[in-house]
Amino acid sequence: MAIRYTLWLDPDNTTLHRQVEADVEHYFVERFADYPHIRLFGADPYDYDAPFNRLYDVLIARAADYCERTWRYVASPEQLNRCFFRAVGRSNKFVRDQPHGDSSQSSA
Repeated sequence: MAIRYTLWLDPDNTTLHRQVEADVEHYFVERFADYPHIRLFGADPYDYDAPFNRLYDVLIARAADYCERTWRYVASPEQLNRCFFRAVGRSNKFVRDQPHGDSSQSSA
């Protein structure tokens, strides 16, 4: 199996890697705008048919294709995953039903 990932073939080109990752993160945020709000909690995380999981699979594949077409860059699965979840954190399209950790509501 040949190594295809640009990050592995040219690890010292950090400027290019950062540019591509920033663009891919922006790509994900733009794609999220095409979908209705998605609930993050409550569904089984291993349910492949859960809306978030279906969205993840589709958008990761599209982002990989986007990188190759636009940048002539083969992103690693880790890069795509990291960019996806950074974009989820920045997007307002994801609804969190169950607060984890600190809550803005006090129970006094």
